[in-house]
Amino acid sequence: MDSKEISIKENTEENKVKQTKTKRMLEPMEDETFFMHEQYVHPYFEEDPTLGLCPKDYTEPITLMHGTSQIPQSYKTIDKQDLNSSAKLHVTNWMENVKPPSSQGYFDYVEVRFKNSHKDFYQTPEGLEINEGDLVAVEGTPGHDIGIVSLTGELCRIQMKKKKGFNIDNVKKLYRRAKAADIEKWLEVINKEDETLFATRKFVLEDNLDMKINDVEFQGDGSKAIFYYTADERVDFRQLIKQLAEAFHIKIEMKQIGARQEAGRLGGIGTCGRELCCSTWLNNFTSVGTSVARVQQLFPNPQKLAGQCGKLKCCLNYEYDVYQDALKNFPPIGVEIDTQKGKGVFRKVDVLKGILWYSYKDSSDFIPISADNVKKMLNMNKNRREVKDLESFKADV
Repeated sequence: MDSKEISIKENTEENKVKQTKTKRMLEPMEDETFFMHEQYVHPYFEEDPTLGLCPKDYTEPITLMHGTSQIPQSYKTIDKQDLNSSAKLHVTNWMENVKPPSSQGYFDYVEVRFKNSHKDFYQTPEGLEINEGDLVAVEGTPGHDIGIVSLTGELCRIQMKKKKGFNIDNVKKLYRRAKAADIEKWLEVINKEDETLFATRKFVLEDNLDMKINDVEFQGDGSKAIFYYTADERVDFRQLIKQLAEAFHIKIEMKQIGARQEAGRLGGIGTCGRELCCSTWLNNFTSVGTSVARVQQLFPNPQKLAGQCGKLKCCLNYEYDVYQDALKNFPPIGVEIDTQKGKGVFRKVDVLKGILWYSYKDSSDFIPISADNVKKMLNMNKNRREVKDLESFKADV
C-alpha cells in the first residue's frame, strides 16, 4: 500500500469514530438516561426505589383507630407491641409485676379502649381472668360494645382515682371475651364508620347547620352510634337526628367536644416535629392562659403560640413552674437604673441564665448584667448611693 491509500483509510476510520461519538451525545446510553432522569426527581414527591418503605398498594387496617393493626381472633390476646404502637393515649403499666398488699386483694376492674381516645372502666365478673390485649364484650346503652383491655391491676386502680367526677358505683360490667360472631359484627360496623361520617356531613350542609362533624363511632353490636362534633354556638340538631335515624336505623348520640379534644381525636404533627401530645399521652387538658407565655418571656405572637387546635399550646405549661421558681430570685423586671452616665433602661431577660439586658436611654448597645448585680444596683439607688455605670457590672455571656 502506498502512503496515499494509508492516509485515506485513516481518515475514514477517524470519521467513523467521530460519528459514533456524536451519536452517543445525541442518543445517550441507558445508564446515562437513568442518571439524567434521577437528577430531576424531587426527593419529597417521589419514593426512593431502593428503600421500599412506602409500598403503593398499602392500605390502612380498618381496626387501626380502635387499637390494633391486625384483625383480632376470638379468645386470643393481641400482641403487646401491636397494642402499644396502634394506640392513642397509651399508658405503660409500670406496676405490672408489682404485687398488691394482701389486705387489698384482687382488683376486679379493668380499663377498656375503644376508638381513638375513648376509654372507660368496667367491672369483671367473678372467676374470669382478663389480661391486657383481650378483646372483650362490655355493657352498652343499649346492648353491648366491643373494646380492647388496655390496663389491669393496681395501675388501673390509680387511674380510676385520678379521673375527675368518677363514681365507682356507676361502673358498667364486662360480660365476657369476644366471640367470633362478636368480632364479625364489630368489623362490619367499623367498615360503615367512614361512609356514615361523609353522609352525615352532607346532611349538615343541607340543613345549613353551623357545626362540624369530626368523627363517628359505632357501638360493637351496631345498635348505636356516637357522633362527635364541634360548634361555636348552641346548635338545634333535632332535624338532623331524625334524618340520621331514618337513614341508618340506629340509636343516635350527639357528643360535643372542644377544639383541643378534636385535635386529640384527629391527630397531627406539631411545630416541634413530633406527634401531638393530646393524641399520644396527654389525658387531662389544663387551661393555658396568656400569663403563662408572659412569665416565660415569650413574644405574644398568636401564630407561634397557638397549636393545631387554634388554642394556646398545651406545652406552654410544661416549663411554667421552672420559670416561676427561677423568677423568685430575680429583681423586679422592667425597673430603670440610675447611673452617673444616665438612666439604664431594661431591654430583655434570659430567665434560665439569670441575665438581664440593659442599655442607656439614647443608646442601642445592650449590656448583659446578672440578676444579683441588678439587685445590688437597685439597692444602691434605693439607698441614694451613686452607681458609676452599667459597664462595671457587665456579665460574661
